[in-house]
Amino acid sequence: MIELAALSAIGAEKILGNELKQLGYALSGAPLPGRVFFRADEGGAYRANLCLRTADRVYLVAASFRADSFGALFDGAYAANWQDYFRKDVRLVVDKVRVRGSKLASEHSVQKTVHKAICDKLCAAWRMRALPESGDTSEVRVHIDRGEARLLLDLSGEPLHRRGYRTEGGEAPVRETLAAALLQLMCWRRKLPLHDPFCGSGTIACEAMLYAYNAPPGLGRHFALERLAFFDAKRAAGIRAEAVAGIRPDCAARISGSDRDPASVERSRTNAERAAAAVGRTLQSAGSDARIPRPVFTQADIAALSAPYESGALIGNPPYGERLGDKSAAERLYRSMTGVFGAFSGWKIGFIAACPRFESLVGTNADRTKKLKSGKLDTVFYQWDARENGDSR
Repeated sequence: MIELAALSAIGAEKILGNELKQLGYALSGAPLPGRVFFRADEGGAYRANLCLRTADRVYLVAASFRADSFGALFDGAYAANWQDYFRKDVRLVVDKVRVRGSKLASEHSVQKTVHKAICDKLCAAWRMRALPESGDTSEVRVHIDRGEARLLLDLSGEPLHRRGYRTEGGEAPVRETLAAALLQLMCWRRKLPLHDPFCGSGTIACEAMLYAYNAPPGLGRHFALERLAFFDAKRAAGIRAEAVAGIRPDCAARISGSDRDPASVERSRTNAERAAAAVGRTLQSAGSDARIPRPVFTQADIAALSAPYESGALIGNPPYGERLGDKSAAERLYRSMTGVFGAFSGWKIGFIAACPRFESLVGTNADRTKKLKSGKLDTVFYQWDARENGDSR
């Protein structure tokens, strides 16, 4: 068994932990902000990258030790069996350092110390004077939290939110992994109609589509662990085949989106088609001609929307004003949303926003709120339970 770390949006750690448990993996210790630790076999490293919906990256915890001095940091880094992970032409990069509550305050010095220790260990193990560094790049991240050091080997490569279907994001799109987390926070299930009234680039609808038909989010891409020495291609192919066999194209799901901007509607259609086509190609390679249904996107202003079904889930990412540069326009939009709570009274409603006055602007207080980090923005996911027709909020 190996120890792994999965990264998520800050605030989404519990959701990610539940995902890991559903995959059959035991959590290892308490989660830290944006990080969940778990144990798995080496096949689990590939399965986590392929199947996790809310994880931004997956790392191997290559070393964990006490580091109260640079000497202890060097010794701890040197002690790890790095030769088991890398090929002999590896180009090693210590890409990020995070230090909190430690005597080792200089991130640059931490970076240099760890890089030297790993290179020295590899040279000693392989009897080389210097590493050729002519091959693929492998990245190591260093976290030191109150003197406890963890050295993390990147197994994902490109961040996992880059599924491959969204080539155009539009203005201020929600990250794919965060969209998946919003669906889980709403406890959305495929039998419940779902509508995104600010579809933008179609991310929420696309993530709902992949979830509804049980399509692994990592199907259309490769991972950094495929370039590491311990990667077992045959085992990975078996894990992938098992995941593909679990896709359920025969399920019924009613997923839709709308936006007042026609370019956003077209962009959402294009991205959803790309995501669904990737699943279709995967099914075809497994001998099936099945296709998964695409979400339906229409042009409409949220103030003009009416509920197409008695119950459902309305989930949206209205413009924040932060990235678009016009907070006053965002606030005017929020005020125009007051009618949606009556129009969708039998629906669960959720909006993610970065405006502290959001509830007062939309005219009603949420039943639940959840703080989430969206990129560098501090956001809140506001949730309202479904009401019976006529109930006041």
